Amino acid sequence: MVDTKAPDVLAKAVDLLKALASPVRLATVVELCDGPRCVRDIQTALKTAGREVSQPLLSQHLKVLRETGLVTATRRGTEITYQLGDAHVGHIVNDTIRHSQEEDPWS
Repeated sequence: MVDTKAPDVLAKAVDLLKALASPVRLATVVELCDGPRCVRDIQTALKTAGREVSQPLLSQHLKVLRETGLVTATRRGTEITYQLGDAHVGHIVNDTIRHSQEEDPWS
């Protein structure tokens, strides 16, 4: 059982869920499950999946994910490579997506 008595425990969980509360951010996490990628590669993968996102908008979404520690960034020259901060996040996102696709998942 998870201890929810400490106020900061629930607040951290809420922050994590807020950071994931965007189709673009969820799709980005799914793409990063396959390994580290630069913005251009993430953008191309999202476009291929039918979700066209401008580079500035994608960068803003990545910033939100970075600020919560869901994604980390490594700079190599002028290019920044992003990766999941924790593989567990990828499992959470993929499980949530699968659950939402089940027939009447909330009954």
